[in-house]
Amino acid sequence: MVNKKMYRRIQDLKKKGYGKSQITDRLKLDPATVRKYFHMEPEEYTSYLSTTSQRRKHFDMYEDEILSLYKENQNQRLNMSAVYDFLEEKFLQLPSGEKSLRNYIHHLENARKLQYASKPREYQKVPELPYGKQMQLDFGEYKFRNGLKLYIFGTLLSTSRFKYVSIQDKPFKTLHVIHHLLDCFDYFGGIPEELVIDQDSLMVVDENYGDIIYTKQFKVFLEEMDLKMFVCRKADPESKGKVENLIKYVKYNFLQVRNFEDIETARESLRKWLSRRANGKICQSTRKVPLLAIEEERQHLRPLRNSIYRKDSFVGRQQRTVSEKSCIMFESNEYSVPTEYRQCIVEIYTTDEQLYIFDECSGNELACHKLSMETGKRVIDKSHFRSNSRSVNELEREITELFDFEAWKIFIEKNHQTYSRYFRDQCLLAKKLFTEVSEPAIFEMSVDYCLQNSTYAMTALQDTYCYHLKEHKEEQDTIKNIFADVFQSKAHEEPEVSQRSIHEYEDVIGSRVGGAE
Repeated sequence: MVNKKMYRRIQDLKKKGYGKSQITDRLKLDPATVRKYFHMEPEEYTSYLSTTSQRRKHFDMYEDEILSLYKENQNQRLNMSAVYDFLEEKFLQLPSGEKSLRNYIHHLENARKLQYASKPREYQKVPELPYGKQMQLDFGEYKFRNGLKLYIFGTLLSTSRFKYVSIQDKPFKTLHVIHHLLDCFDYFGGIPEELVIDQDSLMVVDENYGDIIYTKQFKVFLEEMDLKMFVCRKADPESKGKVENLIKYVKYNFLQVRNFEDIETARESLRKWLSRRANGKICQSTRKVPLLAIEEERQHLRPLRNSIYRKDSFVGRQQRTVSEKSCIMFESNEYSVPTEYRQCIVEIYTTDEQLYIFDECSGNELACHKLSMETGKRVIDKSHFRSNSRSVNELEREITELFDFEAWKIFIEKNHQTYSRYFRDQCLLAKKLFTEVSEPAIFEMSVDYCLQNSTYAMTALQDTYCYHLKEHKEEQDTIKNIFADVFQSKAHEEPEVSQRSIHEYEDVIGSRVGGAE
């Protein structure tokens, strides 16, 4: 049996003079079917429908079971194969196949016995906005007959409808999106206040109840561009319908009627099409030419900014001459450069927070400094003045040979383990501090103290040595003061001289005279 729509088509072709065989070929129907309905009048067809609708169907006995199954699933649309499998599992043997079950369910739908639950989609339409407010972004893909596949990046300003489209021959990554956005801002001549995007994994990791979590690179980009985001909810095409229409426009107005052999040819043709057609013709929504409307919108866009994601390109770089002090000047501040570049010309690239310095010839990055918010400051990277002429192993051997006691060797090993990334600096500091030591015994005691207390920095050893040296000197001074006091007190005392009686001398003299007589 054919439905009403097919019956009407047969009758319409019959009125236009088509024969049975012609109708068969045109509608791809069975000849017997065409013969059956060719001479059937509308009244007969209505009566025939009434008869067939009352005719018993194979799955009538399972009607309650089928309706109950849909009711348990909140009257959502179910897979027909799943319904058939459920019935077959429950009743083992079914009177007919899946196609008959599909027709029977359609019968229940037409008879209004089965009505599906409607789930209205939640969305909101973005209203017309003032100039400079919003830009929409979307992606697309297109494959040519020769096998070339293009990936489409499309944006437009919501108010002026000024469009930018770029293509590439490999899938997008987050960095590709960022670079396309920077090129897009250049093309527009400024940065809009807000960007409308899908929940695309290139930019958005997740939506946590309204809290949008962006990918790491894209989050940095948003912060440096100070760009607000409007992330569409899932199944919400109306929020960025303008740019979705642009992607379709690129596919079916530009790409469909062309066949490019390579990406460069496609890009050149796209550039001309953008200027000639996409932006050069009157927009049906605004009744304005986007190429003219952009002139007014540019006055409301924010100024362009440099980005860290463009620092490796040659766009936006400036030249500077390195001074004798191995520094360059930028906005009244000095920033250091490696010493081998004294009196050389280098290139700089700045963002709102960072200053990058590059070799003019090779383009290699020489330095990166955080911009000072003050003036008259000298921002120094100590590594720029570090001697790299000798290897770390040579420096380690040199400082090990400064002293010949076991604790010093152990201290050097511990220092290397603790400060592996900065061991060169530690060695250079050791050569500076300990090449000449006035009190080797005290220095050895200081090394032992540092090992016992697990402090392995050269600065800590220097502090310990200075402390012990100070204590030793104080002790020596104390001893000297004690002896000086003793000697001084002895010098002021009168010596004791023993005294004899005069009679003793008289007796001695008398005895000597008497003996002589």
